[in-house]
Amino acid sequence: MGDTIEKVSIIVSKGSLEGIYPALIMANGARAEGIEANLFFTFFGLDAVSKRYHEHIKVATVGNPGLHLATLIGGLPGMPRLMTRYLERKMDKLDIPPIPEFIEMIADTGAGLYGCKASCDLFDLTKDDLVPQVQDIITVGDFYQLAAGGQIIYT
Repeated sequence: MGDTIEKVSIIVSKGSLEGIYPALIMANGARAEGIEANLFFTFFGLDAVSKRYHEHIKVATVGNPGLHLATLIGGLPGMPRLMTRYLERKMDKLDIPPIPEFIEMIADTGAGLYGCKASCDLFDLTKDDLVPQVQDIITVGDFYQLAAGGQIIYT
């Protein structure tokens, strides 16, 4: 076996269900293995920690090749809600929590959650607009310092 991973820093850049969950699952798994984990929410990934949006994340059905749906079908009214409900039911059976609960669980394990300053500035967001589990809004330079000596994962 090679070296063990001691720290991961995960960049969350997408604001869809299938864009956010992989990062949360990886961070949760890292913490369960005793690995230090930090999540850096940037661009639309900020929706995962936005008080306004974190309870309303949907599956992206248009142009999502993983769904194996024609773009025309994915664009039908109600399709994002239908696919989101379908996946939420399947995840519930697997005991995968909803995003707000998952964020809280991960923060409770000691993982760091941070908003990207440039993205927050772009979308006029302050720390008050984000869920309380977000420790701070930091610059990319701060993120690199935080990630130093560990692995960076981009989702």
